[in-house]
Amino acid sequence: MVSSDQRRRQLAREKFERQQRRREEVRKKSRRRNAVIAAVLAVVVAAGGAAYLSVGLTDGGGKDDSAVKDAGQSPTPTQSESSVPEPAMAIAAKGTYTMSMKTTQGDIAFTMDAAKTPHTVNSFKHLADKGYFDNTKCHRLTTEGIFVLQCGDPKGDGTGGPGYTIPDENLAGLGKAGADGTVTYPAGTVAMANTSTPNSGGSQFFLVYKDSKLPPSYTPFGTMDAAGLTAVKAVAAGGVEGGAKDGAPTKAVTVKKAAVSKG
Repeated sequence: MVSSDQRRRQLAREKFERQQRRREEVRKKSRRRNAVIAAVLAVVVAAGGAAYLSVGLTDGGGKDDSAVKDAGQSPTPTQSESSVPEPAMAIAAKGTYTMSMKTTQGDIAFTMDAAKTPHTVNSFKHLADKGYFDNTKCHRLTTEGIFVLQCGDPKGDGTGGPGYTIPDENLAGLGKAGADGTVTYPAGTVAMANTSTPNSGGSQFFLVYKDSKLPPSYTPFGTMDAAGLTAVKAVAAGGVEGGAKDGAPTKAVTVKKAAVSKG
């Protein structure tokens, strides 16, 4: 006869085994995706001289635990299931907000329109007020195909997030996609990374330092000020570690302090 203690141990063991199987499935999917990305990158895309991947600009973890550190040319993270609800709306329905970041490579600020991207702005204010972005790295720089610096991951490796996701917003804000399925994200644009599936943004975002063609599936929610764009361009000029085109920037960028204010 099985005792209650034995039954508890059995249930705990079975739960652990299920968790291990799920983690292994996630790892296998990640490996398959990276293999596909590597194969695509071997192809020269001539259309407009811009190469892009629909799974590029990712965001990572608890449905923001996503920015997979792949070689893909698009801002993308990998995400797990959402574990906490999106924060309650606590911003004004209209007006602008400013995200100000003091970084090791200079100050970067960008304005956000609450009327066009209320969920995104609300989430950023919620996270900044908690100190979520403080002492985090901008972990990914891409210098070919698209031109972005990706930030917002507390883990600094493309797999971190706040544990919830927010809906896509303002996807038509940059105009209608062309024949190649892309729109131009102008230099100075700030947009959300995602997992390449709808409504999967979390905390990771990317700063566009040179006009970049991407599918219109990344929420454009901010515009950098001139000083911020200059700072990001300087980071890009330093290149990627090891001479690569996609990876950690040679000039390491750490957000020392981030704050969101109205107006």
